[in-house]
Amino acid sequence: MTSPSDMPPAAAGGPDDPALLERLGSNRLGLSTSPYLHQHQANPVHWQTWDPETLAAAQALDRPILLSIGYAACHWCHVMAHESFENPAIADLMNERFVNIKVDREERPDVDQIYQAALSLLGQQGGWPLTMFLTPQGEPFWGGTYFPPAERWGRPGFPDVLKSISDIYRTERGKVASNVTAIKNALRSMAEPRPGGAISMELTDRIAQHLLQQVDREHGGIGGAPKFPQEPTFELLWRGWQRNSDSEMREAVLLTLTRMAQGGIYDHLGGGFARYSVDAEWLVPHFEKMLYDNAQLVEQYTLIWQETRSALYEARIRETIGWALREMRAEAGPSGHRGFASSLDADSEHEEGKFYVWTESEIDAALGKDATLFKRIYDVHPDGNWEQKTILNRTAHPDLMDEFSEGALLKSRAKLLALRGARVRPGFDDKALADWNGLMIAALVFAAQALDQPDWLGVAREAFAFVTQDMTKDGRLRHSYRAGRLQHPATLDDYANNARAALRLHEATGDPSYIAQIEAWLEILDRHYWEKTGGGYFFAADDTTDLVQRPRNAHDNAVPSGNGTMVAVLAKLHYLTGKPAYRDRAEAVVGAFAGEIERNFFPLATLLNANDLLQNAVQVVLVGDANAPAMQAMRRAVHGVSLPNLVLQSVAAGTALPAGHPAAGKSAPAGQVAAFVCRGQTCSLPFTDPERLQAALALG
Repeated sequence: MTSPSDMPPAAAGGPDDPALLERLGSNRLGLSTSPYLHQHQANPVHWQTWDPETLAAAQALDRPILLSIGYAACHWCHVMAHESFENPAIADLMNERFVNIKVDREERPDVDQIYQAALSLLGQQGGWPLTMFLTPQGEPFWGGTYFPPAERWGRPGFPDVLKSISDIYRTERGKVASNVTAIKNALRSMAEPRPGGAISMELTDRIAQHLLQQVDREHGGIGGAPKFPQEPTFELLWRGWQRNSDSEMREAVLLTLTRMAQGGIYDHLGGGFARYSVDAEWLVPHFEKMLYDNAQLVEQYTLIWQETRSALYEARIRETIGWALREMRAEAGPSGHRGFASSLDADSEHEEGKFYVWTESEIDAALGKDATLFKRIYDVHPDGNWEQKTILNRTAHPDLMDEFSEGALLKSRAKLLALRGARVRPGFDDKALADWNGLMIAALVFAAQALDQPDWLGVAREAFAFVTQDMTKDGRLRHSYRAGRLQHPATLDDYANNARAALRLHEATGDPSYIAQIEAWLEILDRHYWEKTGGGYFFAADDTTDLVQRPRNAHDNAVPSGNGTMVAVLAKLHYLTGKPAYRDRAEAVVGAFAGEIERNFFPLATLLNANDLLQNAVQVVLVGDANAPAMQAMRRAVHGVSLPNLVLQSVAAGTALPAGHPAAGKSAPAGQVAAFVCRGQTCSLPFTDPERLQAALALG
């Protein structure tokens, strides 16, 4: 673990060193590649980037650090910027008393994770903008999130905060040291998770029951406002339904997905979901659209569609993927391949949601006689439903109508989308992040197979090539790519999400190069991320030198836990290759964090879901000519069933399966394509009829 003594040595010079003062005497954000940091490059604040040189300069000057973390699509980040960071008087205070560092939380999730944890230890709710005060060594001693320019809403004014913290640092070092020590010890404890033994399915079922009690039975989702999709949690409930036929769990998932699909959190014109809803009814979104949310939701809607065949869910899958392909492709890298960009802003023309909302008069003018039906279904009223404007939603009319009416609504939506296209668009954060690309690649492959859309699979393969070729340096992934520049150390999530995507691509194509890539990445993870004493993976590599701590946990945040994802990767790799070392490593990761269930099981859904796969894989082996129509029919049959624990393997006739595979030695009838379904060490007789295969899989 990196400690302050391991940080870069203090730069030469002292408080009056001209070179240091020159470095810290100007805004340096224009040197970065982050669109978020570029939003602040004209601030009168002398913003610095987070790097060893800046930290060393702060130490040489013995000046506290003001760390501000946000992201390009963050509405309240924009508010604080306009109110405080663009204010010359406040900027003067910041420049005089602090070394001011701006961080894009998407580019440096490792930095963000540490200081969000520190804020929670101070008894405050995390979020963005994050405002933390650090010693010159980067140790946190106080912080908050948004501060107004003057006292408001029970929050102190930012200038008063700056003066108070600066004075305390200068005159009450003992108090600062006490806070630093308490937070440092607590962070160290958080980085030492409680180990345990195997997690039983009985315990998982009890946890699912507890989570079920937290579901809003009227509107779906967990708890009240604000509401987030929380995809891993609802996958846990879906798995619980499949294991135990608990219809309440099934209904909780369907209610949530339907309410989100028809609520204001969904963009009914352009497709795609906003990050969360500020209310309990899914009406008012925080309007930013993030790649990671939409990737997870595409996958979740696809998993549930496989069982329900809901026309609504299929529409949301197709529309959301359509939005991602139309609006979220990143620039091509040197290889000529393209991945996916990060986000669309909540604001345009300095107003949250302005791009997305409507007035009744605008709807009437655009749709004419067709406005009557549209307004009734999409909640359009003279006074609007949010700040005298209308957020389009179908909450009151969630059921699809007859074909004629839905066709008329489709035409109306197309007209409005065309009109909306002429508006000033929200800001576009076009940087590509390796971990978020991995999420979208996996979702595209999954949806492509379920909905029989080979073009989506082609896009996924290209995006994976972008990650492996254009986001890799010296054999190791990097986290961020933009404007021809590859930057920032890779996190565990970068490797975990792309390894999972590679597994999906291997299952879809049979291409062994994807397995080889995963195994190469696992060697890097073992060398630079594995915790050799307690087990599990650190979030940051051992040669990431600018951190006061290396987090190690299995908690889901906005994205699934990297350690949880790695359990699924290792488990599936074990089943596909037959190598017991992968199962042993998967069990070691589970054991490293199993004791955390006693402390708080709520953020452990990805770990629990992966443990289910580890224990209860459904292995389907397809034997025969990969290009035969019969093989494609078998594939469609497999993907016609909701199987979260599916491990799919395609082999040519006569090809030996790994030693120990339950289907080893079994063969297909001569000249036919056959399927074997294996649970544990027991396999079925060969299926040669796709309908019978699908029926057998559906029965469980």
